[in-house]
Parts: sequence; structure tokens; C-alpha cells
Amino acid sequence: MKNIFLDTNVLIDFLADRKPFSDQAGILFSNAKAGNLKLHISAVSYNNIYYILRQTLSHSETLKLLIALSDLVEIADVTRMVITKALRTSFFKDFEDAIQYNCALTVSNLSCMVTRDTKDYKKSSLPVMTPAEAASLFA
Repeated sequence: MKNIFLDTNVLIDFLADRKPFSDQAGILFSNAKAGNLKLHISAVSYNNIYYILRQTLSHSETLKLLIALSDLVEIADVTRMVITKALRTSFFKDFEDAIQYNCALTVSNLSCMVTRDTKDYKKSSLPVMTPAEAASLFA
């Protein structure tokens, strides 16, 4: 079974149904639900997702989506060590990306990280794919 780490932008695409990106993310979630892969996300993604979805949904609707999400993914902790490493990972221009990356590094047997911002992860030691590339593995 493949272990895939999803960046926050992929999660928001799926939960907010941002077309055409949500279709590719949907393939990943369908395969996770079918047991073909395990999806991992950072705990910090929850507050970012809440902030974005709350702009168009009510508090209770947003929480329902986040609860449903928690049933489909493994949540990687954002620890002091993750933050310390993120602060020292100098090749990221976006601190949130540094947190995501260092959080992904804590996941055992990770196959890849999936993001729409692959250019931000050029120096990654992990394989990085777009949602389309990752979805094509299960087409």
C-alpha cells in the first residue's frame, strides 16, 4: 500500500470542490477509501482548511467536513522538532511549506508528497508529485 502525504492545497481543492483540481484529488480520496493507499496530512492543515472553507460555509458545515476528513486520513503531528527543522530548512520561501515538508518527513514509508506547488519543493529529498501525476497511478 502506498503512503501519500497531501499538501493543504490539495485538501482544500477536494473539500471546496475547486474544479478542475478537485477531480484529481477525488481520485486519491476514492482510492484511500477503497484501501488502495493511505493518505497522510499535517495537523496544521486543519486550521488552514478551516480558515478557507469558513469563508463560504458555516462553522458547523466546516466542522462536518473536517470530521469527515479525519476519517479518511492519518494526521501527522506538528511537534517542536518539526517546527525547529522547518525554521532551519532554508530552501523554502514559504514557512508553511517548510512545516508541511518536515511533517511529511516524519511519516514512515512515505511514497511521495502531493502538492500543486511542486516548484516550492524542488530541493525536496522526498518524491513530489502533482495531484494529476499521483491520480494517474490509480487510473
